Amino acid sequence: MRTAVVILNWNGKELLRQFLPSVIQNSEEATIYVADNASTDGSVKFLKAEFPEIRIIQNSSNAGYAGGYNQALRDLDEDIFILLNSDVEVSPGWLGPILQIFEKEPQTAVVQPKILDYKKKDHFEYAGAAGGFIDAYGYPFCRGRIFQELEKDHGQYNEDAYIFWASGACLAIRKSAFREAEGLDEDFFAHQEEIDLCWRLQNMGYRIKFAGRSRIYHVGGATLANMNPMKTYLNFRNSLYLLLKNIESPKVYFIILMRMVLDGIAGVKFLTEGKWNHFFAILRAHGSFYRKFFHIHKKRKKSRFYRDYNLINSIVYEHFIQHKNKFSELKK
Repeated sequence: MRTAVVILNWNGKELLRQFLPSVIQNSEEATIYVADNASTDGSVKFLKAEFPEIRIIQNSSNAGYAGGYNQALRDLDEDIFILLNSDVEVSPGWLGPILQIFEKEPQTAVVQPKILDYKKKDHFEYAGAAGGFIDAYGYPFCRGRIFQELEKDHGQYNEDAYIFWASGACLAIRKSAFREAEGLDEDFFAHQEEIDLCWRLQNMGYRIKFAGRSRIYHVGGATLANMNPMKTYLNFRNSLYLLLKNIESPKVYFIILMRMVLDGIAGVKFLTEGKWNHFFAILRAHGSFYRKFFHIHKKRKKSRFYRDYNLINSIVYEHFIQHKNKFSELKK
């Protein structure tokens, strides 16, 4: 099973210098590519000089995560694509458990490893942890991470398990499924496009899985800081795109209305905390959603609306009202 590890890079020369050696050392089964999103920091020159064994794909512009990977994967012919962030350290043997799942389970289209915090290696990392889920209002959460609460890894999620979405920090996908789904949705640019892809794949009859014996260590927030207003904008906008694309009618309109109310509450919280830039980022997100409503709505025709998508009704209620901080405490 031919495998391509593809690292998307934009002005991440120092991250490549730090983390690429672990990928080279521990990924003997794969061909390693760096897809450069028109960097201006000399990344390509650096790669050619320091890592001549790496194959370089030069994208014509910075089209974000979605567009960048769509461009980079267009001409690759390996059987498995592994979309790997540039700020990830991989462990010895990390690829084996992932590839074994693909070999044994033809209906599994996507696999995610255990994602731990590079800076605190006995804890799960925000972007994916031990596999993603989503509630009835489109709020994503993970085994090992609910909002900002991160669990310590003491083996509670070592077993393989089916999940709803896999993290874009390390997303392994069959080439055939990626092409059948027509890739990532470039309207998302960055953030939550991997959830949309996994949702669409499940609509098509595929499954998403977590590989508990594979582990990586993710820095997180290296490309766009966690409290960057641009990240706030993309997350709030893209979550509305996600709901409009994938929830069945007529429920979708009620869910979006409720989500907007909850977004408003989040905006008020930002105001009380003096985070004006994040408050305005939510307003911008909603304005962008209104402008692109009909454009995104047209994409609903391609979806069969995967109905059994939510593990719980409201992660907001369970976490903020009932003070549940661990996945194991959630009402199934």
